[in-house]
Amino acid sequence: MAVTLNTDGAAMSGSRGGVDLFRYVYRPTDAAYESPRPYLHPLRTRSGAVVSEYRPADHVWHKGLAWSLPHVGPWNFWGGPNYVRSEGGYRDLGNDGSMDHHQFTALGPCGFVEELAWRTPAGDDGAPGAVVVTEERTVQVVVPDDDPTAWVLTFRSVMTNVTDGPLDLGSPTTNGRENAGYGGLFWRGPLSFTGGPVLLPAPDGSGVVADAEDARGLRADWLGFVGRHDGVPGQDGGPQASTVVVVDPGSNPGGRPQWFVRSEPYACVCPAPFFSEEVPFAPGASLTFDYGVVVADGASDGPRGAALAELGRQVLVGDGYALELGHVEPVAAG
Repeated sequence: MAVTLNTDGAAMSGSRGGVDLFRYVYRPTDAAYESPRPYLHPLRTRSGAVVSEYRPADHVWHKGLAWSLPHVGPWNFWGGPNYVRSEGGYRDLGNDGSMDHHQFTALGPCGFVEELAWRTPAGDDGAPGAVVVTEERTVQVVVPDDDPTAWVLTFRSVMTNVTDGPLDLGSPTTNGRENAGYGGLFWRGPLSFTGGPVLLPAPDGSGVVADAEDARGLRADWLGFVGRHDGVPGQDGGPQASTVVVVDPGSNPGGRPQWFVRSEPYACVCPAPFFSEEVPFAPGASLTFDYGVVVADGASDGPRGAALAELGRQVLVGDGYALELGHVEPVAAG
């Protein structure tokens, strides 16, 4: 189940069976307006198909799979402009901060633990901004031996407010824009995934195929997306479709998440813990968020979507999947 980790001082890749399943860029070179922060791109299936998008022209601050928060008190750690309630639209407020890699504190055959500092924008004189949040982030991977089509990435963020005031977490919807509650662990799919269906849990525990517009704002434990790859079915080799399923364990702040999901004009999935209500973040407080992301070759119907979600849930709770991280002296990696 292990992966091989390699780092070049700016990014870490995790490979298995000759395929780089992910590349985690922890020292990005993005412009300040894009809220530089670590991200996972490309994400690949076990056969090597890419299922993420980086810096698309329509939203250059979308970065594969990334922890992205648009309203952290007065600060923007999403990138781009902010929705301003009093103006009924978006405006650049010059408040785009950065999530800066500090060091790795653990590395192992299945992932890593990282320390980060969230900074406000740099001053006009170029001086670094103030640290408002510290974070311990854990990324781990399980590659099941009994399913050659899927693998699971778990993501944990433990955020601590190190200021002397509240930094409540919100979204454009909590700031006045209807049905735009994005923020949190945000996945942007490839251009070819546009128009794909989503997978939702059904009351009987199975899954159903649905339209993304009907799913936005829905409260659910998991949600999946099925996308097609460019090429001619049956002629280009490799998979012609892939499935991405995101699982929420039900223990995150904000309760069962509302999902920000789109299929048109682009593919994205985000379990938003503060879609329609802010999550309080008091001075000195810590908040812990956990998620599982299942990446699978092939299209999925409702039952397979539910099975992939169950795999993600089992990995999150450690049911039969023992994750190992060797704690080491802090590694400043590069």
